[in-house]
Amino acid sequence: MREAQLGSHTIQTHGVRLARKHTHDWVVLILLAALVVAVHYAPPFSRFVGKDMMTDIRYPVKPSTVPAWAVPMISILCPWLVFISIYVARRDVYDLHHAALGVLFAVLITAVFTDVIKTAVGRPRPDFFWRCFPDGKQLYDQVIGDVICHGDKNFLKDGRKSFPSGHTSCKFALVSAHRL
Repeated sequence: MREAQLGSHTIQTHGVRLARKHTHDWVVLILLAALVVAVHYAPPFSRFVGKDMMTDIRYPVKPSTVPAWAVPMISILCPWLVFISIYVARRDVYDLHHAALGVLFAVLITAVFTDVIKTAVGRPRPDFFWRCFPDGKQLYDQVIGDVICHGDKNFLKDGRKSFPSGHTSCKFALVSAHRL
Protein backbone atom coordinates (compact mmCIF):
# COMPACT_ATOMS: atom_id res chain seq x y z
CA MET A 1 0.00 0.00 0.00
CA ARG A 2 1.25 3.43 -0.91
CA GLU A 3 2.07 5.85 1.91
CA ALA A 4 0.01 9.05 2.03
CA GLN A 5 1.93 12.30 1.62
CA LEU A 6 0.42 14.59 4.20
CA GLY A 7 2.72 17.51 3.36
CA SER A 8 2.29 17.34 -0.41
CA HIS A 9 1.49 20.74 -1.88
CA THR A 10 1.28 20.46 -5.66
CA ILE A 11 0.61 23.10 -8.26
CA GLN A 12 -2.86 21.63 -8.82
CA THR A 13 -3.87 21.73 -5.15
CA HIS A 14 -2.20 24.91 -3.92
CA GLY A 15 -0.90 26.75 -7.00
CA VAL A 16 -3.74 29.23 -7.60
CA ARG A 17 -4.09 30.12 -3.92
CA LEU A 18 -0.34 30.64 -3.62
CA ALA A 19 -0.19 32.85 -6.70
CA ARG A 20 -3.09 34.99 -5.46
CA LYS A 21 -1.48 35.32 -2.06
CA HIS A 22 1.71 36.64 -3.68
CA THR A 23 0.17 38.85 -6.36
CA HIS A 24 1.99 41.90 -5.02
CA ASP A 25 5.33 40.11 -5.46
CA TRP A 26 4.57 39.38 -9.10
CA VAL A 27 3.41 42.96 -9.70
CA VAL A 28 6.69 44.26 -8.23
CA LEU A 29 8.63 41.87 -10.48
CA ILE A 30 6.77 43.16 -13.55
CA LEU A 31 7.52 46.76 -12.50
CA LEU A 32 11.19 45.90 -11.98
CA ALA A 33 11.34 44.30 -15.43
CA ALA A 34 9.76 47.43 -16.95
CA LEU A 35 12.29 49.59 -15.09
CA VAL A 36 15.16 47.48 -16.45
CA VAL A 37 13.89 48.01 -20.00
CA ALA A 38 13.36 51.76 -19.46
CA VAL A 39 16.81 52.30 -17.97
CA HIS A 40 18.40 50.17 -20.70
CA TYR A 41 17.04 52.53 -23.37
CA ALA A 42 17.82 55.72 -21.42
CA PRO A 43 20.70 57.77 -22.82
CA PRO A 44 23.88 57.44 -20.74
CA PHE A 45 25.72 60.34 -19.14
CA SER A 46 27.98 61.92 -21.75
CA ARG A 47 31.28 61.92 -19.88
CA PHE A 48 34.13 64.10 -21.17
CA VAL A 49 36.45 62.15 -23.45
CA GLY A 50 39.48 64.11 -24.62
CA LYS A 51 42.17 63.39 -27.17
CA ASP A 52 44.69 62.33 -24.53
CA MET A 53 42.28 59.67 -23.22
CA MET A 54 41.88 57.98 -26.60
CA THR A 55 45.03 55.85 -26.28
CA ASP A 56 43.44 53.87 -23.43
CA ILE A 57 40.14 53.26 -25.23
CA ARG A 58 41.42 52.43 -28.70
CA TYR A 59 40.97 48.67 -28.69
CA PRO A 60 39.45 47.22 -31.87
CA VAL A 61 35.72 46.60 -32.02
CA LYS A 62 35.01 42.90 -31.90
CA PRO A 63 31.69 41.10 -32.07
CA SER A 64 30.34 40.12 -28.69
CA THR A 65 31.31 36.58 -27.76
CA VAL A 66 28.28 36.27 -25.48
CA PRO A 67 24.96 37.75 -26.65
CA ALA A 68 23.42 40.31 -24.28
CA TRP A 69 20.31 38.18 -23.76
CA ALA A 70 22.24 34.99 -22.93
CA VAL A 71 23.60 35.87 -19.48
CA PRO A 72 20.28 36.81 -17.83
CA MET A 73 18.41 33.98 -19.55
CA ILE A 74 20.98 31.37 -18.52
CA SER A 75 21.13 32.89 -15.05
CA ILE A 76 17.39 32.43 -14.67
CA LEU A 77 16.84 29.18 -16.61
CA CYS A 78 19.62 27.11 -15.01
CA PRO A 79 18.39 27.59 -11.44
CA TRP A 80 14.80 27.02 -12.56
CA LEU A 81 15.75 23.66 -14.03
CA VAL A 82 17.15 22.71 -10.63
CA PHE A 83 14.04 24.04 -8.87
CA ILE A 84 11.70 22.11 -11.17
CA SER A 85 13.66 18.89 -10.70
CA ILE A 86 13.47 19.34 -6.92
CA TYR A 87 9.73 20.07 -7.23
CA VAL A 88 9.21 16.88 -9.20
CA ALA A 89 10.97 14.92 -6.45
CA ARG A 90 9.40 16.64 -3.42
CA ARG A 91 6.05 17.99 -4.73
CA ASP A 92 6.20 21.20 -2.72
CA VAL A 93 4.88 24.14 -4.71
CA TYR A 94 5.82 26.55 -1.92
CA ASP A 95 9.51 25.75 -2.31
CA LEU A 96 9.24 26.06 -6.08
CA HIS A 97 7.38 29.37 -5.90
CA HIS A 98 9.66 31.01 -3.34
CA ALA A 99 12.82 29.80 -5.09
CA ALA A 100 11.57 31.23 -8.41
CA LEU A 101 10.68 34.54 -6.73
CA GLY A 102 14.08 34.69 -5.07
CA VAL A 103 16.02 34.23 -8.31
CA LEU A 104 13.83 36.68 -10.23
CA PHE A 105 14.08 39.34 -7.53
CA ALA A 106 17.87 38.88 -7.25
CA VAL A 107 18.44 39.12 -11.01
CA LEU A 108 16.01 42.02 -11.61
CA ILE A 109 17.11 44.14 -8.65
CA THR A 110 20.74 43.63 -9.66
CA ALA A 111 19.90 44.53 -13.27
CA VAL A 112 18.19 47.75 -12.16
CA PHE A 113 21.14 48.83 -10.01
CA THR A 114 23.70 47.85 -12.64
CA ASP A 115 21.89 49.63 -15.48
CA VAL A 116 21.28 52.76 -13.38
CA ILE A 117 24.98 52.93 -12.48
CA LYS A 118 26.03 52.29 -16.10
CA THR A 119 23.73 55.07 -17.29
CA ALA A 120 24.77 57.51 -14.57
CA VAL A 121 28.53 56.94 -14.88
CA GLY A 122 28.79 56.85 -18.68
CA ARG A 123 32.28 55.35 -18.68
CA PRO A 124 33.50 54.57 -22.21
CA ARG A 125 34.20 51.00 -23.25
CA PRO A 126 37.74 50.00 -24.29
CA ASP A 127 36.71 50.17 -27.98
CA PHE A 128 35.09 53.62 -27.68
CA PHE A 129 37.49 55.24 -30.18
CA TRP A 130 36.32 53.00 -33.03
CA ARG A 131 32.68 53.36 -31.97
CA CYS A 132 33.08 57.13 -32.01
CA PHE A 133 35.25 57.35 -35.14
CA PRO A 134 34.48 54.27 -37.28
CA ASP A 135 36.48 55.70 -40.19
CA GLY A 136 39.44 56.56 -37.91
CA LYS A 137 39.10 60.33 -38.53
CA GLN A 138 39.16 62.07 -35.16
CA LEU A 139 37.11 65.19 -34.51
CA TYR A 140 37.24 67.24 -31.30
CA ASP A 141 35.55 70.37 -30.03
CA GLN A 142 38.05 73.24 -30.40
CA VAL A 143 37.00 74.99 -27.19
CA ILE A 144 36.37 72.16 -24.71
CA GLY A 145 38.38 69.39 -26.34
CA ASP A 146 35.58 66.81 -26.03
CA VAL A 147 35.01 64.26 -28.80
CA ILE A 148 32.51 64.91 -31.56
CA CYS A 149 31.47 61.42 -32.51
CA HIS A 150 30.14 60.52 -35.93
CA GLY A 151 29.54 56.80 -35.38
CA ASP A 152 26.25 54.93 -35.17
CA LYS A 153 24.22 56.50 -32.32
CA ASN A 154 22.94 53.22 -30.81
CA PHE A 155 26.36 51.57 -31.00
CA LEU A 156 27.89 54.71 -29.49
CA LYS A 157 25.27 54.81 -26.72
CA ASP A 158 26.24 51.29 -25.69
CA GLY A 159 29.89 52.37 -25.88
CA ARG A 160 29.29 54.68 -22.91
CA LYS A 161 28.05 51.87 -20.65
CA SER A 162 31.24 50.14 -19.59
CA PHE A 163 31.05 50.22 -15.80
CA PRO A 164 30.06 48.12 -13.88
CA SER A 165 30.21 44.81 -15.70
CA GLY A 166 26.77 43.41 -16.38
CA HIS A 167 28.11 39.85 -16.60
CA THR A 168 29.76 40.10 -13.19
CA SER A 169 26.71 41.73 -11.63
CA CYS A 170 24.44 38.97 -12.94
CA LYS A 171 26.69 36.26 -11.54
CA PHE A 172 26.84 38.09 -8.21
CA ALA A 173 23.04 38.12 -8.14
CA LEU A 174 22.96 34.36 -8.59
CA VAL A 175 25.42 33.85 -5.76
CA SER A 176 23.28 36.13 -3.60
CA ALA A 177 20.12 34.24 -4.52
CA HIS A 178 21.85 30.99 -3.68
CA ARG A 179 22.25 32.29 -0.13
CA LEU A 180 18.54 32.99 0.31
